[in-house]
Amino acid sequence: MKFKYAFRLFVVFAFAKAYTSQAQLTSNEPLIAKDSIAQMKWVDSVYNNLSPKERIGQLFMVDMFSNKGKAHADNVRKLVENYKIGGIIFSKGGPVQQAYLTNELQSKSKTPLLIAMDAEWGLSMRLDSTYAFPWNMTLGATPGKQSSYEVGKRIGEHCKRLGVHINFAPDVDINTNPLNPIIGNRSFGEDMYNVTNKAGAFMKGMQSTGTLACAKHFPGHGDTDTDSHKTLPTVDFSAQRIDSVELYPYKKLIDEGMASVMVAHLNIPSLEPRAGYPTSISEKVVTDLLKSRLGFKGLIFTDALNMKGASNFSAPGEIDLQAFKAGNDVLLISENVPKSIDKIAAAVAAGEITEERLAHSVKKILMSKYIVGLHKYQPVVVSSLIQDLNTERDDIVYENAISKSITVLKNSKGILPIQNLETKKIAYVELGDDSGEVFFNELNKYTKVDRVKGTKLDGLLKSLESYNTVIIGLHRSNDNPWKSYQLKERELTWLYEIARKHDVIFDGFVRPYMLDQLKTIKNFEGILMSYQNSEWSQKVSAQIIFGARDAVGNLPVSSGLFQVNDGLKVNHIKRLSYGNNPSSVGFDPSMIAKIDSVARHTINGKGAPGMQILVARRGKVILNKSYGHHTYSKKDAITGTDVYDIASVTKILATLPLVMELEEKNVLSLDDAISKLDPDLKSTNKEQITIKQMLSHYGRLKPWIPFYVYTLDSVTNKPSSKYYSNGSKASFKIPVAAGLFTNDQVQDTIFDRIIRSDLSTDLEYKYSDLPYYLMKKYIEKHYNKNLDQLTQDHFYTSLGMNRTGYLPLNKFPKDQIVPTEEDTTFRNQLIHGYVHDQGAAMQGGIGGHAGVFSTANDIAKMMQMYLQGGYYGGRQYLKQETIDKFNTCYYCENDVRRGVGFDKPQLEDSGPTCGCVDRSSFGHSGFTGSYTWADPDKEIVYVFLSNRVHPDASNRFIITENIRTNIQQIIYDSIID
Repeated sequence: MKFKYAFRLFVVFAFAKAYTSQAQLTSNEPLIAKDSIAQMKWVDSVYNNLSPKERIGQLFMVDMFSNKGKAHADNVRKLVENYKIGGIIFSKGGPVQQAYLTNELQSKSKTPLLIAMDAEWGLSMRLDSTYAFPWNMTLGATPGKQSSYEVGKRIGEHCKRLGVHINFAPDVDINTNPLNPIIGNRSFGEDMYNVTNKAGAFMKGMQSTGTLACAKHFPGHGDTDTDSHKTLPTVDFSAQRIDSVELYPYKKLIDEGMASVMVAHLNIPSLEPRAGYPTSISEKVVTDLLKSRLGFKGLIFTDALNMKGASNFSAPGEIDLQAFKAGNDVLLISENVPKSIDKIAAAVAAGEITEERLAHSVKKILMSKYIVGLHKYQPVVVSSLIQDLNTERDDIVYENAISKSITVLKNSKGILPIQNLETKKIAYVELGDDSGEVFFNELNKYTKVDRVKGTKLDGLLKSLESYNTVIIGLHRSNDNPWKSYQLKERELTWLYEIARKHDVIFDGFVRPYMLDQLKTIKNFEGILMSYQNSEWSQKVSAQIIFGARDAVGNLPVSSGLFQVNDGLKVNHIKRLSYGNNPSSVGFDPSMIAKIDSVARHTINGKGAPGMQILVARRGKVILNKSYGHHTYSKKDAITGTDVYDIASVTKILATLPLVMELEEKNVLSLDDAISKLDPDLKSTNKEQITIKQMLSHYGRLKPWIPFYVYTLDSVTNKPSSKYYSNGSKASFKIPVAAGLFTNDQVQDTIFDRIIRSDLSTDLEYKYSDLPYYLMKKYIEKHYNKNLDQLTQDHFYTSLGMNRTGYLPLNKFPKDQIVPTEEDTTFRNQLIHGYVHDQGAAMQGGIGGHAGVFSTANDIAKMMQMYLQGGYYGGRQYLKQETIDKFNTCYYCENDVRRGVGFDKPQLEDSGPTCGCVDRSSFGHSGFTGSYTWADPDKEIVYVFLSNRVHPDASNRFIITENIRTNIQQIIYDSIID
């Protein structure tokens, strides 16, 4: 008998020599290594070196908690040293302590230990300080297999890094019972084909890393209404039904190389006729069905033998003996290992169990140990362990999976994605007992969304009266997949009532079985299922609502009015999306740390008290960060919603897009003389200058006229009472600064001085603000509106630039406006909430060349619109050819680098960029410390905002140290794809 068994193994191993390098992952002999001869030699050597009881010890895998203290650890040490157990399944605790314990126990063990964990959605299922990946139900909503493969692969890599050799995943239960108390979100869904495809991909991803997968809970735990941890659940299906549905994933995964299977504690009368007899100890289920009929040759685990579904059936020791007799290889979490070893040893001695049967399982266990590398065991490296288990790559995998899972179930009136922002007044109402803060903040990256609360329905409805669109988020705990997911009756009533009176988008950050509570969806315009209340789910769902990403998910289960596989495809409308992973858009991950370093250097060097820095590529913002404070007093930290005076960046954010619009409509031409725009320029030295020349800074205009100097009292050098008043009066209504007003006479004086100003003698490049005074005057006269109204009406509101505009004190609280200079030459005060530029201030804060306040996030929207050929958020603002026309250097041969309005890269060594950008790129800088640049070639948008002029405009730190362009250099040096 022994000879036959050895011969059979030899034949199998010899055959395995022809396998590819992935033989153990794709063959139906999953425990045979590619170097099968060496494997068999090691297995035989180890086996022959074990005593009969030590061989039995290999069958046992005991549980260990790295957070339970010395007494618990000592008990496990005793089992390792005295009873030569085969493995450890780690449970709750922390990764560092687990690593130390693993190394210690491996050093004490005669035979290397097989280390296992339940890490279905990652190590965080059991350990703190580790990464939580999406639940299977979430992955079940994704189209295709890629997300499941990537998640499985990353979990496998995490396991391998921590010295874990086998992960008891994936769960391949087909969850056909919505009330299943223990499976639910752990399942990929109710469709057996979808479950099989996702589980297979997950398995392949994990096993590609050398971590063994384990399909569970055989033969199927998906249609139970009790928890086998607490009792023995019953599955009343016929054998034919189980064969065609529950066993379907196992058949496929066995063929694809599943390394192991875990047998559940279930009562299935159609498979095991003995009443109340658990499947885990049933020879008919384990040997006859799994091993013989399905032909499974991998490792077979019992589910935990201390679970009530098993332990209620028989006494400790006896249940282990029955489980081994049934055909299992590994006895998981025995209640009494010494007693169980004695029981099995006695059975072997009595001939109840043959030595061949024992050798069969022990050698399978040893073969598994060889496959995972325990024949060349290396201790777990503890240094940098936490960092290695929480990487940017993990975020990318999670983000990609979530972005493919979120499912649109209703989209009446095309409410998704939200468009025409100028017509929308949007409220957000939060339901549930968990936070929706991330969701709310992400929504506000796209437009103004107000959070509306109420303790009573009437009051809430009253508060919502002025809103035409209400986004309702249901947020419940994301701590684990078993947490409560339903709407409370009160919340359900509120949901229906709000939907009856408003356009509603309802977004559920819970398991999809919540949908069963919705008995009618008649008044809902939009319904999304976001599955989990994780940060990434909240971020990505908000982005889908506003059209920054496609919605492609499908419902993995049937629930209420919705059927499995329901899901509407909703295309993105090219709004910016957001992430925090540089490599997801082809940047080296170290880029952010390098930019952080420059920002800190700037603040420490008193180059500016604070700043906002944004980097986007391929339509995705991967850095949108605030640094420092409003002032050096460090009272108010900079936030992403604080607004900066952007100085001359106003030119390309306000005046230029309006000029481009007018040119596109043939109202004006770049070749028009500026005297055509303003008759006052006729018969002057400026009569023949064209718009193209003027906006290219090639019109011989003066760089700057210090208009304010002419309005100062010649004796006191303070603002003259002829032009200014310390209070608003009938003839002094134009605000210049806090408590300082001017009159219309000053406006006339400004333009008179421009008209009468001399031209430069030589025709050469000379940067000048004066063109924008002239264009402002023309545009405002043409529309009979000021630039503040025009920019809001034509661009800012519909683009979602709700943190952008002139006259910031009319729009934002003062503590959200970053101050600039302590002005001692003109206004004699800290400039806070008013434009820094003196000329723009004299125009009431609305200048063509300066006056706009904004955030890095809002500026990126306009720059991305330019980059996308004038298209953004479902609207074509400008034609590509129009942008190209203005983004052309018409006078390069005359050493003029500029486009029409846009700044362009330097023609020689020095200039406005790092010298590393494409010639097609464009942007602008501002005196206060602002800078933005867009590169169509590399699809990059970069924004830098600071108040470098605080408290003194003579501070040139960021200029002399090239801070803005050094960061730009870092960005370009970081491109890896």
